[in-house]
Amino acid sequence: MSNLLLAVLYGIVEGITEWLPVSSTGHLIVLNSLLPLPVSREFFAFFEVFVQLGAILAVLATYFARLNPLSKQKTDAEKKRTYRLWGYILLSVLPSAVIGAVLDDALETYCHNALTVSLMLIGYGVAFIVISCSKRERTPQIVDASAVSARQALFMGLWQVASLVPGTSRSGATILGGLLAGLPRQTATEFSFFMAIPTMLGACLLKAMGFARSGVSVSTDEILLLWLTFAVSFAVSLLTVCFLTELVKRHTFAPFGVYRIVLGTLILLNTYGR
Repeated sequence: MSNLLLAVLYGIVEGITEWLPVSSTGHLIVLNSLLPLPVSREFFAFFEVFVQLGAILAVLATYFARLNPLSKQKTDAEKKRTYRLWGYILLSVLPSAVIGAVLDDALETYCHNALTVSLMLIGYGVAFIVISCSKRERTPQIVDASAVSARQALFMGLWQVASLVPGTSRSGATILGGLLAGLPRQTATEFSFFMAIPTMLGACLLKAMGFARSGVSVSTDEILLLWLTFAVSFAVSLLTVCFLTELVKRHTFAPFGVYRIVLGTLILLNTYGR
């Protein structure tokens, strides 16, 4: 397969799995084991984080009006609610920011493997099915993400810490946390989208700094692959965000739980069943 087609495939996978609760990092690790990009290991570690920025830009584009506190079309009360929303978003990402900065290298060394990914896929898949079959997914009063409380935001942030382990899924962990905190599916999903903005911006900055300090040279082909994947990820994410937002209005997360279990089992069988 040509390198350009590989970049497009990686962008599609990233754009879809970044927002669905199925683990984008886990899918990229598996994809790289099946169809590896012709890049160094150090560059791929930066690559898999940087291309997520394309997905983040899709969220900013989709929700720009709601997330912009300086909009002249908003009343003073609406601007105040938007500032409060950003305050709670930043509060929610503090736990993973602190712990991620400390454990990033260790997690990359010991957890970026098929066994970890498969176990996390299966474990959280079971959790989604259990939650979907319980009262936790009945629609409570809160509908708008700006109405999320500081306690609920911090609770989702604590669940985001679990997503530092590949195969968990950042969106999956935070959505589960939101459901357990009493939020309806749509609200938990949207707030999870918003949490991704500072989370991934910070993660990309740390990876970029680490990669720059490593002194690893970058070829023109690697740069081309990076930006092509970035662009495809952005385009596909625009569709995925809209799709998931509409989907959770009518359906539970149980099908994603089943998918995770099936995929995790297949990875285990492929890795250890020989």
